Order: sequence, then C-alpha cells, then structure tokens
Amino acid sequence: MILRRLGRLLLVGVPLAFLTIFFAYPVAAIVLRGLRPAGQWDLGVVGEVLGEPALRRVLWFTTWQAAVSTLLTVVVAMPAAWCFARLEFRGKRLLWASLIVPFVLPTVVVGAAFLGLVGPRSPLGVDLRGTVWAILLAHVFFNYAVVVRTVGGLWMHLDPHLEEAARVLGAGWWQSFRRVTWPLLRPAVAAAASIVFLFTFTSFGVVLILGGPRYRTLEVEIYTQTARLLNLDTAAVLALVQLVAVVAVLFVYARYQERRSVSQLLRPATETARPLAGWRDRALLGVNLAVIGVLLAAPLAVLVGRSLSTPGGWGLDAYRALDTSRRGSVLFVAPLDAVRNSLLFAGAATLIALVVGTMAAFAIAGRGAARTARWIDTFLMIPLGTSAVTVGFGFLIALDRPPLDLRDSLALLPIAHALVAVPFVIRLLVPTLRSIDPRLREAAAVLGARPARVWREVDLPLVGRALLAAAGFAFAVSLGEFGATVFLARSQWPTLPIAIYRFLGQPGPLNFAQAAALSTILMGLTVAVMLAIERVRVGRIGEF
Repeated sequence: MILRRLGRLLLVGVPLAFLTIFFAYPVAAIVLRGLRPAGQWDLGVVGEVLGEPALRRVLWFTTWQAAVSTLLTVVVAMPAAWCFARLEFRGKRLLWASLIVPFVLPTVVVGAAFLGLVGPRSPLGVDLRGTVWAILLAHVFFNYAVVVRTVGGLWMHLDPHLEEAARVLGAGWWQSFRRVTWPLLRPAVAAAASIVFLFTFTSFGVVLILGGPRYRTLEVEIYTQTARLLNLDTAAVLALVQLVAVVAVLFVYARYQERRSVSQLLRPATETARPLAGWRDRALLGVNLAVIGVLLAAPLAVLVGRSLSTPGGWGLDAYRALDTSRRGSVLFVAPLDAVRNSLLFAGAATLIALVVGTMAAFAIAGRGAARTARWIDTFLMIPLGTSAVTVGFGFLIALDRPPLDLRDSLALLPIAHALVAVPFVIRLLVPTLRSIDPRLREAAAVLGARPARVWREVDLPLVGRALLAAAGFAFAVSLGEFGATVFLARSQWPTLPIAIYRFLGQPGPLNFAQAAALSTILMGLTVAVMLAIERVRVGRIGEF
C-alpha cells in the first residue's frame, strides 16, 4: 500500500514539478517584471504601455485579424466538412488524413510557402507581401483542417434522417439546416473557432515573415521589444496582456460549451455517408476539391519549385549549397547542420515529453480522486493556450540565476519544445489508458506480478500504438517549434525553422532558394512523421 501511494505521488509530482519549474515560474516572472518594473508594485505601468498609440494599434490588429481569420476559415471549410460527412467518394480516407499536414507544418514553412506563392516572383503575378491579405490566406491555409476535421468529425455521426424529416414536413434545405443541424453542430463549430482564434491571435511566424514592418501581432511585438529594442519591461506587459486575453477566450469558450452542449444519439460514420447522386453532389465535391488543391497544395508545390529554381535554371544547386557555409552566409555553420540540430533537439524533446506525459497520463487515468485528476489534467493543458514566445521570453528572464541558470545551456531548447509537446502526449494516452479493463491488472496482481511487471506486461502492450503516435506528435511539434526557439537558439546551433527565417530575411535568389530547400526538407520530415502516425493510430475517420 505504501509503495503504491509513493508510486502515485511520483506519477503526480514529476509532471507538476516540471510544469511548475519550466512554465509557472517563468510566466510568474513575466507578470512580476510587468507589474514591478522598478522592484515595487505599479499597476499603472500596464496603462502606460497600452496608452502608447503604436502598441494600441498592435493590440487592435492582433484582435481583428484573428477574428477575420477565424470567420474566413469557418466559411471556407464548412462546405468541405459537409462533403466529408455526407458523401462517399474515392480517396476520401487518404484525403482526410492528408488534411492534417498543413496544420502541423511549422509556421515558418507556411510563411515561406505563401511568400513563394504571393510574394516577389509570384507565379500568379501578384505581390501581397506586407499586406494583410497574405496573412489572412496563410491563416486559412494553416487552420483549414481544424474546422474540417472537428466539425466534419461530428457531422458525419449525426443522423441524416433528422433533416430528411424536417424536409418532409415542408422545410427547405436552409431552414432544416438552421433549425435541425446547426444546433447540433454548434458546439463543434465553437470548439473549432476557438482553436483557430487562439492560433491566429498568437500568430508569430506567419506574421513575422509576411506582415512586414506594417503589421505586427502581440507575439511579433514581444519579440521585437525583447530581441531588437531590449525593452524587457514593455515586452513583459504585452506578454501579460496576451496571457490574460488567452485565458479570457478559454473561459468564454468553456462557459459557451456548458450552455450549448446538446445530448444526442450518434451513428456510425459508415451509416450516414451516401454515394454521389446527381450533378449537385459532384459539383459541390469538385468545387471543394479545387479549393483544397489551390489553397493547400499550391503553396507547398510552389515552395518545392522555388527550391529547384536557381539563377542558372532548374537544378539542385540550392540543395548542394546546404552542405557548406559559404562566405557572407547568414549562418555561422553549414545550413545542413540545422537539420542535424533539429533532429537532435527533437529526439531529446520527445524523450522528455514521453516521460513527463506518460507519468501524467497514468496519474490522470488511474483510479484516484476524479476531481484531483481533473485539476491535474487542466493544469497540464495550460501550455497549449500560452504563446511559445511568452514561454521563451519567460525562460530568458527567469532561468538566469543559480540553481536554475540555464540561459547558456542547450538543454533549454528541448525543455521548451517538450513543454509544448506534453499536452499532446497526454491527450493521446489518457483515452487509451481509461479504456483498459482494470480486471486485467487485477488478474496479473493476483498471479503475483509486481506493479512494475503489471505495467510492462499489461499496460505497455495495450498503449504501445498510442505511445508511438504520441512520440510522433512530440517529434513533429519539436521539429517545427519557432516561437520559443527564436529566443533561445544559439547562433552556432540553429534549428531548421531558425535557419529558414534567417535566409528569408536576406535578399538574393540563392538565399530564398536555400530557404525553400530547407523548408522542403522540414516539410518532408513533418509529412513523414504524420504519415507514420496515421499508420499506427487506432481510431475512426471522425477523430481529429
């Protein structure tokens, strides 16, 4: 009994200690830096910072572009959600799995892709760099899968006979949708919209690359005030404002879900989809497939093409140049070393995330107090709603004195990456652990197996596939992490996103070609990881 309690205490203590030291403490340091700039409490400093017209414009732009990006994404993605929910067509499962790829791509790759599509030397003949339209299009590209898979995942399990009954009673298609389907879909739409709003409100890499000097979100302004202007007090206040805004959005969403959730009987997806019938179904499917091709595939295809385009024609010159550090390069090392660095950091971050996330998942899914497990689960999910820039900035101002003087340590990068990846590990493992029949563990214990052997012989084989998927997600998250890395990366140890950003910031066709080549490599690594996850994951088509 004592050993079991000690084991549970360890399962709870290690994840909470990790989150407290590397998340709560740095965020608290930001709050103190913002409200105590001179060592004394001064709440008026927030008003002073936000009283500056330039910073108010940044806050206003951050808010309205997030709202418009969310609205555009929902409007563009809803028809595709219906197609996946109600139509059966060839290649549906493959396309469903492929939709997630843009969402998990690093933001710098998305920025580079749209820079190639609608920037200088655009194949479309337009240059939208430095305009809000480039930012909005990139945000729709990045978050399209969130709406399609979240809303479509529920829609495909709704009984279509409800709408059919409404139409039999005389309702038109719009009236039946508004009165029957929409109330049932509203929680999923709200969930998707809140996720999109949070991602676009805290947008960093996309705005940094495409926005130019005119458009800056709070994330970009925090980076500018810290890394370029060294105004740490102003950056701390902005980070505090952003944190409060994110918490407010999460609170409003939680309250909305409580009030609007509807109990309903769901049906298997195989029973709700029907074959294509008539020209309307084919036309709607064709239009949505064209949107997917233009919106999702075209930017990535242009990016790959730009990596093969050199001043002397088509070729692999940009890829060959990655192996050497040419004179005048923006990197202190050969660009290909950034690939090695990213793989090393991703491996270390994955190991940390798996250890911390697995222990937390066992604590949450274990037979303990439900309220305690819920609080632990909520606390460990908070990093998902906090900007990576805030985390990186917090590391700089908090972990600068013994015994946690880690500012010059390479360990900060995998720790920061793991902090973002741990919630994904928990979300993938907890449902699987809760589905294990406790009688299997009890039978093993009756036969004399110790707890360690029960875990090795019973739990591990059952959660093995989910553990592999969690490792893949953690690895992909680390590969593409940019917000915290831009604060913490050392010049001699650049990661792939940092190398891409530095090349994009330099003029010249060869620099852009090398940025496109590195982006293509990073995209290929991310796609390979996601395809591997799709092969090992256990789930239905309706799961996001």
